[in-house]
Amino acid sequence: MDRTEVGALVRSAVDGDAAAWKALVEGMSPLVWSVVRAHRLSDADGHEVYQTVWFRFAQHLGRIREPDKTGAWLASTARHECLKVIKGMTRLTLTDDPQVLDRASDDRTPEQTLIDSEEAADRAERVRRLWQELDELGERCRQLLRVLVSSPPPSYVEISAALGIAVGSIGPLRQRCLRRLRARMDQRGAA
Repeated sequence: MDRTEVGALVRSAVDGDAAAWKALVEGMSPLVWSVVRAHRLSDADGHEVYQTVWFRFAQHLGRIREPDKTGAWLASTARHECLKVIKGMTRLTLTDDPQVLDRASDDRTPEQTLIDSEEAADRAERVRRLWQELDELGERCRQLLRVLVSSPPPSYVEISAALGIAVGSIGPLRQRCLRRLRARMDQRGAA
C-alpha cells in the first residue's frame, strides 16, 4: 500500500467508511506486526501491543494531521508500546546472588532493539514494494521470477517444461525481467 492510498483510506475512515478502516487494518497490519515481532515479545504481549496500537490509532484517527504518514505513526506507536511492555518486564531487582552478578548480559539494549525493529520495518516495506512491482510486470516475467524464487528452485529443464520457455532463453529472460524490476523499483525510489 503506498502513502497516497493509505492517506485516502484514512480520510475515508475518518468519514466513517468501515471498508476503508478494514482495508487500513489489513494493509498496515504487517507493518505493525513486524515492529512487534522485532521486539521479541511473548505472544500474549505481542497481541496486546498490536491491539493497543490499533486502539490508539482509532482514538486519534480524526486528529491525524498527515494521513499519508500513517505507516510512520503506526510504527512509532508500536515501538513505543513495545518499549513500555519491555520496560515493565525488566524492572531492576536487587540481589546478592554472585551467580547473577557475575553473569554477562546477552540482552540487547532498548536502543538496539529499536534500531532492529526499524530495520525490520524497512525490510518489510521494501519486500512489500518489491512484490507490488513484481505483480505489475508482464505475465511472462512474473511467472518466471516467481518460479525462480521458489525453494528449492527448479532446474531450467523443469522451468522450460512448466512455462514453455526454451532452456537457453531462461537466463537472458531472467536478466531482462530483473532489469525491468530494478528499473521500476528505482523509478519509485523503493530500492
